[in-house]
Amino acid sequence: MGTSIQGKTAIVTGAGRGIGLAIARHFVERGANVMFADTDEAALNEAISDYDDRDPHVRSFWGRVSDKLATANLLSATLDAFDRVDILVNAHRLVLASDPLDADLEVLERLLRQNMMTSLRMTQLVAKRMIKQAEGEGGTASAGAIVNLSTLAALHPVPTMLDYSIAYAAQEQATRGMALVLAPHRIRVNGVRFGSVMSHELRESLRSRPELRDRIIAATPMGRIAAADELAETVSYLASDASKFVTGQIITVDGGRSLADRVGAQTV
Repeated sequence: MGTSIQGKTAIVTGAGRGIGLAIARHFVERGANVMFADTDEAALNEAISDYDDRDPHVRSFWGRVSDKLATANLLSATLDAFDRVDILVNAHRLVLASDPLDADLEVLERLLRQNMMTSLRMTQLVAKRMIKQAEGEGGTASAGAIVNLSTLAALHPVPTMLDYSIAYAAQEQATRGMALVLAPHRIRVNGVRFGSVMSHELRESLRSRPELRDRIIAATPMGRIAAADELAETVSYLASDASKFVTGQIITVDGGRSLADRVGAQTV
């Protein structure tokens, strides 16, 4: 038992930039076969430009994973390239502000569809493949690992991003529920709830609102904003056999911010 994921095959959504990209690159460095998936074709092409076109361990898929057909095509492309799938990381997300008193639920519906329902559909589809792969296998070895990325907003709602908070609270409950459903099949489902980590969205926010950096750092007991690859280490742990008796858990990676954050610093 160890933290190795060498030789495993992983699908990482949202891998075109930010945290998803950091996770996908981390997996490649650890010897995994990785399908980089994203809805932004230009960002995805840039993300894999550092890898040789003939690299047998790296493939990419461009498509809107919130669409049912694209989800199925993503899995098919992964199986065509690597024959199996052992790890799924749902790192894609949509960040939108909202008016908490607006009775029009269009924004909430979009965020639920993108941030919760898409992850759930990917989990269901990939889990069925993992179950099929494990047929006839015995023992206690993991048949698959699924990791959903979440946000501190699921725990501490920000009024101007209430719909975003609701969507991720729902996603965390889906993580726990699917963990119960898939545990008998030796498939583990966990989440990583993060804050004070340099995501693509946070980087963009800091460009227009540089004062936000000081607010976030002040609200973080460890006194800094973490690099995206620091979060990748935790995801890699949950994807490896080092966590083979861990399921249904939401691990918080935030430098202690959830213990102290009561100042309403934007959570992205």
